[in-house]
Amino acid sequence: MFFSLKSRLIAFIVALFVLSFGTLSFLLFTESRTVIRSYIESSALEKMEEYGSYVDMVQMQIYDVASLVFNSDTAKNWDNAIRDPQLPEGEKMLANLAMSRFLTQATNSYTSISDVSIYRRSGLRIGGENQVESDPAFLQESWYTNFFASGDRWLPAHTDQHERVRDHGNPVVSLLMPIGTFHHATAQNVMKVNVSESYFLEPLSRIHLAKNSTIFLLNEQGSPILSQQAHELGAGALSEIDGIRNSPLKSGVVYLTNDEGQRDILVYKKLGRTGWMLAGLAPEKELYSSLHKLQSTILVVTVVLILVSLFAAAWLSYGVTKPLTRLVLAMRQVQRGAFDQAESVLPPDKNVKSEVSYVISTFRYMVSRLRQHIQNEFELKLLRQQAEYKALLMQINPHFMFNTLELVSSLAIQRRTDDTVQVIEDLGKMMRFSMNTCDDRVPLAEELAYVRRYISILQTRFGHKLDISIHEEGRLDSLMIIKFILQPLIENAVKYSFQHQTTAQVGIRIRRQGNRLHLHVADNGPGMPPEIIRKLQDPAAASQLEPILRSESWHIGLGNVIARCRLHYGDLFAVHIRNGTEAGTCIELILPVQEEYHVQRIDRR
Repeated sequence: MFFSLKSRLIAFIVALFVLSFGTLSFLLFTESRTVIRSYIESSALEKMEEYGSYVDMVQMQIYDVASLVFNSDTAKNWDNAIRDPQLPEGEKMLANLAMSRFLTQATNSYTSISDVSIYRRSGLRIGGENQVESDPAFLQESWYTNFFASGDRWLPAHTDQHERVRDHGNPVVSLLMPIGTFHHATAQNVMKVNVSESYFLEPLSRIHLAKNSTIFLLNEQGSPILSQQAHELGAGALSEIDGIRNSPLKSGVVYLTNDEGQRDILVYKKLGRTGWMLAGLAPEKELYSSLHKLQSTILVVTVVLILVSLFAAAWLSYGVTKPLTRLVLAMRQVQRGAFDQAESVLPPDKNVKSEVSYVISTFRYMVSRLRQHIQNEFELKLLRQQAEYKALLMQINPHFMFNTLELVSSLAIQRRTDDTVQVIEDLGKMMRFSMNTCDDRVPLAEELAYVRRYISILQTRFGHKLDISIHEEGRLDSLMIIKFILQPLIENAVKYSFQHQTTAQVGIRIRRQGNRLHLHVADNGPGMPPEIIRKLQDPAAASQLEPILRSESWHIGLGNVIARCRLHYGDLFAVHIRNGTEAGTCIELILPVQEEYHVQRIDRR
């Protein structure tokens, strides 16, 4: 049986191990993942920052050597010599060799520069190391034509078939610049500054996000600059990179879902000088592979400990549950109210040799004292219910008093003496009726008289804007009813009808049907929210007196009435609240019929 102490003890120990180790595993995995993620992100961004500084340094050297050649007198003299049609070919060759030596000196001045060459539209190419060639084949190269067409200055890693002196055919990254002009379309000479790809690739290969991750150096169009394939990033990453390039953020980390439904981590860093960007992609599961192994180990240990705990719990529980079994039987007898049988079921104290003996002796003493406490509690409960009912009875809305006094003042200013006297007379009789708290029940006729005086004051206040009527059906003479159950309903009906209508229409109907008294109050207001209707019609919610006494919500009057009716009539009371098809709310209170004032309060059980 699950409710036995033995079963519960075993279940508790199992749950304790499962929850403790499960929570420990979850927290350890979560915190470790957060720490690892933070470390990887910060470390990758820091290394990217260092690599970005390195790239800026290399680019600075490239721009320096390009500026040196562009602004040199040697380049200007060479260009003038080549342009001069009167100059002999020998002089032009000397100018070409002088330019080649100058390019060699410029290349040797910077360690990162692999080669510098000048390409002329006539098919002439001049490079370092006395390279002077007249081969128009380069005029058809894509990089050459793209430069004059769109001004693309940076070339990604490529192998230049015309330059094999220093790079030995290895891939290079190049900068293209015109000579003699700043506009690429009108230039006659193009300077090509080459840097070996290894200058960019080797430092980049030392940056890792994960074991199989790759860091990509991308140009302004999002294409790899080095010998890397863009498709390795995946379509999702490339799309995200396009959005990043247009955003103002300089660096950051983005988590993506790849085509296989798994998460990838994308770390990026923008390089400021040329608009290049570093982007690294790594599978998230690869970052946390060690953590998953640790989580599996914890799971195996948890299962082993649970099995051990099951045997320990079974052995410990047997020594405790046996004497407690008879104590449980005795408690069940007490639950049924059979105190004598409970004392006979309890084991003698001398047969119990553990801490349970104290529990049994205390329970035996408790049974003897319980009878007396039950009687005392029953009497106190009756007194407490009467006090709660009086508190609800005295809970009135002061706004009606203030509004009525303001009405009397307005009538007096208007010199409407008859109306003023009538309002004061109605208010006085209402106050006299309210102050009588000797009994919580009054004749129905007195309650209706109190309501009519209240309606008279309302009609004086609102005039033709208020249409209110009372209909009585059946034999209502000598009926008794608890006080103040109609006035709060009428007050709510008038109040919320005026909030949404220029004219308030309220219908009051009192009818007797057999041994039940039905009180109807209907209006033309906006209707009541369904959740409020459900809460008010719920007997458990409506019978909670303390929240009603403290409540300041709009339905306090209705809640007060329902709480007092439930407290007074118990299960014999019913309430029905429904909204109209177009507008309005109808509230129906169903009470048991009481015909004589001196009759004792009805049995609410």
